[in-house]
Amino acid sequence: MVSLYEAQKKIYPRSVTGLYTKWRWFFVFATQIFFYGMPWLQWGDRQAMLFDLDARRFYIFGLVLYPQDVIYLAAILIISAMLLFLFTAVAGRQWCGYTCPQTVYTEIYLWIERRIEGDRSARMRLDAAPMSAAKFSRKALKQVVWIAFGLWTGFTFVGYFTPIRELAGHVLSWTLGPWEIFWIFFYGFATYGNAGYMREQVCKYMCPYARFQSAMFDKDTLIVTYDAKRGEPRGGRSKSADPKALGLGDCVNCTLCVQVCPTGIDIRNGLQYECISCAACIDVCDDVMDKVGYPRGLIRYSTEHALEQGWGGKQILRHVLRPRVLIYSAILAAVTIALIASLFLRTPFKVDIVRDRATLARLVEGGKIENVYRIQVMNATERPQTFTLSADGLPGLELVTDKTVTIDGAQSLWVPVRLQLPWGTANAGSHEIHFNVQAPGVGEVREKSVFMVPR
Repeated sequence: MVSLYEAQKKIYPRSVTGLYTKWRWFFVFATQIFFYGMPWLQWGDRQAMLFDLDARRFYIFGLVLYPQDVIYLAAILIISAMLLFLFTAVAGRQWCGYTCPQTVYTEIYLWIERRIEGDRSARMRLDAAPMSAAKFSRKALKQVVWIAFGLWTGFTFVGYFTPIRELAGHVLSWTLGPWEIFWIFFYGFATYGNAGYMREQVCKYMCPYARFQSAMFDKDTLIVTYDAKRGEPRGGRSKSADPKALGLGDCVNCTLCVQVCPTGIDIRNGLQYECISCAACIDVCDDVMDKVGYPRGLIRYSTEHALEQGWGGKQILRHVLRPRVLIYSAILAAVTIALIASLFLRTPFKVDIVRDRATLARLVEGGKIENVYRIQVMNATERPQTFTLSADGLPGLELVTDKTVTIDGAQSLWVPVRLQLPWGTANAGSHEIHFNVQAPGVGEVREKSVFMVPR
């Protein structure tokens, strides 16, 4: 029998130190401090960042958003996409290498694995050894820590949708709801599976970004590159040997760049879609160059044009502002400015007008025509507000119900409203009118509706 698929070889990334490794761990700490710490941060008497799906309110520090504010979510998604496109066009897949959640959690899970099972060679020996008490205890301890970390991650994720202090109390008292249990275990299992086992498979096969990134690359995009002109032909030699006399390049063929790669590729074979631009190979190669006394930069961040034409850093920077970068930047700036302006000019309450469907119009005492409406006022501030209601658009139009209503902070209220018009002051049919809702010191909302005059 001939297999149509190559057996997947397990990758054992070697630990590495260096400048880019420090940067990668900086982003690991920065993103995780934000993710795990933000739900515990209080803003007044509530959680600073809370997406309350039951109440249909989203709290982001002092900002209260409703489902009607979905336009802001759309703008944020557009900004995120344009940032990704812009950053990729300029600097390649450094998002993947430093701040992507898959990379961040893989780094954390690998760190746990190294602390328990040892570095690359120790893990390879342990996996190849027959099962024993020592091997079982190490493997079991690793699984326990991995699962605990995954569940903690799932708990924190749910804490953005259920107040995390209440959630912690439910966990301690074993009174979690079914959806909370589901999402804690689902998100925890996803973290455990993706970062513990799937790792590079997510980057290589599951993530669509790896597939369409080439559409955003050009020969001036900053990528992790191997300088073949300097490194080839590669080969081993003693530290005191002259590589030129041996007809060799600077690459000593130590294969450490392959051993530290989290996706298991050989960067010396050129740019590959599996490369996540994490620069682990740069750190380890620079370390080797230091030991053998050669200049650093055999593997470095550079561009294809820079390698071909021997450019330095200043020449690379001169080619950053090219058409696609300018287009991405213009779109990003326009959407960002529009979002900020919209938030700044946003009236912190909303109004919806619904006509009474049971009766279009009716005659009431005094020979007047009456239309009935329901006005929903949503107070998006976090303190009680008194709103004043009025209507205009027809001569003699009068609002005969209460003209003021008080609504608590971050609450909404349906208010029944009756408008009356003296008979004969308007022709039969539909007439455009406007409701005005005002709150002192907060703003005014003007909404359109219609007033029906019967024949």
